[in-house]
Amino acid sequence: MIFEYARVSTHDQNLDMQIDALKKYGIDERNIFKEKITGTKKDRPALDQLLNIIRKGDKVVVYKLDRISRSTKHLIELTDMFRENGIDFISIQDSIDTSTAMGRFFFRIMASISELERDIISERTKFGLESARARGRKGGRPRKNKEKVNLAIKMYESKEYTIKEIEVATGLSKTTIYRYLE
Repeated sequence: MIFEYARVSTHDQNLDMQIDALKKYGIDERNIFKEKITGTKKDRPALDQLLNIIRKGDKVVVYKLDRISRSTKHLIELTDMFRENGIDFISIQDSIDTSTAMGRFFFRIMASISELERDIISERTKFGLESARARGRKGGRPRKNKEKVNLAIKMYESKEYTIKEIEVATGLSKTTIYRYLE
């Protein structure tokens, strides 16, 4: 059987473009596992459901590689699992089909290039931060006024004020107040 996984990151986005492309590919809409959840989340129920029902000889089709995986590592883990279980993986937009030797080779090259790109960005960021520190800049989140933080904590602990009232009185955000309360 051919199964498809379609995902968008937020509930405001829609899956129409992906589903249209998959229908052109010949996918039956009943076999499309749809999800509206950020790709960074490890727990993705529709993907988990798909992974639990696929069997040897099945195909998993996605619109693009970034729709199914959180990272290059996760993508390689998924495709290794597919390969070990005799499941083919196809990415329409990326023209990858792991049922062929060239498709497997191309996939590995693309995954390696993606990983290299991520490493280069990480190195550039690290060197940029070191350079800024050498010039006396610290970076990071600016410290909050201690007096305002202490006032917010006292107001919260008095149980006489709502979080909204504390926000207005101190100028601190709800997130900041809760962070300092921890």
